[in-house]
Amino acid sequence: MKVLVTGGAGFIGSHVVEELLNDQHEVFVIDNCVSGNPENLPTGTKLFLMDINDPRVESVFEQERPDYVIHLAAQASVVVSMNEPYRDFFTNTAGTVNILQLSNKFAVKKFLFASTAAVYGEPSYLPIDENHTTHAPSFYALSKYSAEKYIQYYSKFNALDSCILRFSNVYGPRQNVNGEAGVISIFIDRLLKEQEINIYGGSQTRDFIFVKDIAKACCVAVMGGAKGIFNVSSSIETGVDELFNLISEVSGKLGVKPEYKPERVGDIQNSVLDNRKAMRELNWYPSYSLSDGLQETLLHFSRLEHQLIV
Repeated sequence: MKVLVTGGAGFIGSHVVEELLNDQHEVFVIDNCVSGNPENLPTGTKLFLMDINDPRVESVFEQERPDYVIHLAAQASVVVSMNEPYRDFFTNTAGTVNILQLSNKFAVKKFLFASTAAVYGEPSYLPIDENHTTHAPSFYALSKYSAEKYIQYYSKFNALDSCILRFSNVYGPRQNVNGEAGVISIFIDRLLKEQEINIYGGSQTRDFIFVKDIAKACCVAVMGGAKGIFNVSSSIETGVDELFNLISEVSGKLGVKPEYKPERVGDIQNSVLDNRKAMRELNWYPSYSLSDGLQETLLHFSRLEHQLIV
């Protein structure tokens, strides 16, 4: 099958591209490479360097005629969303509608959208299942939730099958340590560089999922018959303190002591997603333990650090 991956040169997208190629699919990518990097892509991957709102995207659809679309391109920084809400809306909501319309026009078989656990806001119970109420605590979460609703309405009123995946905290190789980076990549990067590490609070808990498990979920979801909304997560609650100790152990930096600071205003205290619906209906299961994923992530960052030193 022929698959378009928007944002395919990014952290998650590049792993999705690799997974699709491993399954012998033909893949092409649309990415403006503002946060993505062409070097993340396997050699020979066809890359169209443009924004998802660019009028030229239609000619790409006309030329390539994808069977499936995996839409990962997004403005992913909560801070940017709060400072520049129109930019956030233009990319995450309007951009999604543009790709939706083109997918419908060119008879795409299925449209998959990468959403976020942020749409749930402060949880009223744990683990959070797909029936939990939604509350967008930021413009970023609002733009993603609005895009979800456009996708649902579009599927209802048009012959376009769709699937929405809500990711928990994704980590792994190629994650950017700047901007809206994940706590795991920040901890590893600063441990390797022997820089100061700050922990805000420390008692918070999160649900960490390895990027290769995310990539597998995207592929099985877009190719399968299931439709609707699915949480994609490890469904394991891990404390930030516990996480730091595990990273210290895996990296061999046991003597490093973090600097504890007050919790940041607006931080959610506890968050873990219920992944049973995805396991049941997508036939998907996370295969990486946190320890295994951390070791692979650490190896990636260690190689980068070595290249910089050399």
